[in-house]
Amino acid sequence: MASSLSSGSPAPSIKVQNWLRGDPLSKIQLGKICIVAFFSTTWGYCGKETSDLAKFSDTGVEFIGIAASEEAATADDARAQVDASITKSLPNTSIRMGFDHSGEMKEVWLKASLSFHVPKTFVVDRDCSIAFIGDLIMLEDVLPKVINGSWRASAEAKNAEKERIAEGETYAAAISSMIESRRRQRLRIGRRRSRPLRRAST
Repeated sequence: MASSLSSGSPAPSIKVQNWLRGDPLSKIQLGKICIVAFFSTTWGYCGKETSDLAKFSDTGVEFIGIAASEEAATADDARAQVDASITKSLPNTSIRMGFDHSGEMKEVWLKASLSFHVPKTFVVDRDCSIAFIGDLIMLEDVLPKVINGSWRASAEAKNAEKERIAEGETYAAAISSMIESRRRQRLRIGRRRSRPLRRAST
């Protein structure tokens, strides 16, 4: 499985089912750096991590939080979980917060970039292409370099992207192997159950 969304790729559209905070947005604005941070209350979401984005607020960068991996019995329950978490952790946030339970955002952003866990952060450069994919904690070092234009051509960026893709491909291969193993196991069980019973000789 290869990464179809990587550094230099055009940023996908922002298609969420609901905007829980901030004005609706359908695509990244040309000429502006944007941070798209995927989070989940059921996958180890930490309010402090997302609220830490506020310390970059004087840089003129756009921030978008996306909950696309929420686990709950229904979409309404998932949305309520996210809304309650934002209210508790970020009561006065000015960060746009989107919710998507359709699977589209997860597919075109996370799966396409071999990102299998959240939180996960995407930095979109001024030309609307991906500059960085990784952990939020790395932004303190990466973001200033994206802003001054030195990040994308640097050896540091290329090495980070190479390592990220290698890790993602390894994880994807492990998942595929596990799925195939389970499929074969189900087939074996099915064959045993379908075998006719032999009558005991009298």
